[in-house]
Amino acid sequence: MEKNQKPAYGGQAVVEGVMFGGKHHTITAIRRTDESIEYFHLPRKSKPILQKLKKIPFLRGIVAIVEASANGSKHLNFSSERYEVAPEDDEKIKDQEVSKLSMILGVAAIGVLSFLFGKFIFTLVPVFLAELTRPVFSGDFAQIMIEGLFKLILLLVYIYFISLTPLIKRVFQYHGAEHKVINTYENNLELTVENVQAQSRLHYRCGSSFILFTVIVGVFVYMLVPTEPLYVRVLNRIALIPVVLGISFEVLQLTNKLRDVPVLKVLGYPGLWLQLLTTKEPKNDQVEVAIASFNELLKMEKDTESRLKTEEIV
Repeated sequence: MEKNQKPAYGGQAVVEGVMFGGKHHTITAIRRTDESIEYFHLPRKSKPILQKLKKIPFLRGIVAIVEASANGSKHLNFSSERYEVAPEDDEKIKDQEVSKLSMILGVAAIGVLSFLFGKFIFTLVPVFLAELTRPVFSGDFAQIMIEGLFKLILLLVYIYFISLTPLIKRVFQYHGAEHKVINTYENNLELTVENVQAQSRLHYRCGSSFILFTVIVGVFVYMLVPTEPLYVRVLNRIALIPVVLGISFEVLQLTNKLRDVPVLKVLGYPGLWLQLLTTKEPKNDQVEVAIASFNELLKMEKDTESRLKTEEIV
């Protein structure tokens, strides 16, 4: 099977593990304290209205982001609850009291709200910082460029400092393992530790690239609206968040399609450069977890497809 005919699988690094998602399932594998590998499975529930929205350019990106935030938070919650707990103590996890916020909103809703809150912070803080420079740089063009610069600096500084913590460093290693597994699969190679480690830890379809594209796309979109007075600028930035997200998703998909075109593949380079910060070279045992997660997903996807075909025949 040619690389471009393969299903497009996505993934996400979690605490001490990796999540992969397919058409019908999402699977997380984590390394427990006794070196065993544990799996967490969530079926993808297909809602007709969402399936229709996913076919509409610009809107499909927003739907995909919300779904990814909701599902990803569940997998992240699973891994963070267990990574330091010995398997024989799993009963303690079940007995832990769930916070009222989690009971009311649910883990998925919290994941979506966390994403939106983070997006608001990274969108609005650069606005106020840029405003401080207005006495020197008063023009709309200058203000938008400075705002974009502050946003980029804020993003890079944030990623750099969190990457210094041991926990996040290991998450970034699993992020690298996730990319290596996808690259191995897309290059039609057997999923062995040796083959996976030989692959690049960067990938054109990564969420890190998407984040950077929101910065770049934002600069062009904000050119269409005024930068003063300040309250209008703030309202515009909030209102345009879905627009920037939708366009950025389409840019991400376009750069992925062009990654094998010699000249045009450079369009995806800025996102790849950011991944040099958000991914680290994984160790062999981390690659083993990523391979186990992906193989489990492939198995479940294959079983589901076989079952659906049987049901169609019957």
